[in-house]
Amino acid sequence: MDQPDQQAEGAEPPRLRALRWLVTALTATLIVGITVIMAIIVMAFLRTQETAAPSLPDSIVLPEGTSAGAVTFGSDWIAVVTRDEAGRETIRIFDADSGAERQSVIIGTGAAGN
Repeated sequence: MDQPDQQAEGAEPPRLRALRWLVTALTATLIVGITVIMAIIVMAFLRTQETAAPSLPDSIVLPEGTSAGAVTFGSDWIAVVTRDEAGRETIRIFDADSGAERQSVIIGTGAAGN
């Protein structure tokens, strides 16, 4: 007589079985969702690391030994922040039409942090 009691005790109701499948599906969905979110965050972080030099119009020619760090376009001027080999930064204002340098302002006297 113990045997029928064990069978009745071991069988789970259909609602409990459905609930177990729902919890398993929710857990799997949560794991996949967190994995996707982490992958998106990592890809966005790596994308910000790949900063390329800003593109300048063809009419702008920078002095030799300098590189562009930032470019701003005005109505009739273009401002370029340049850095030379010594680390000195300079804002150079160019005419938008001719590309001639109008003005330059030194904003750094040496390596970064000075």
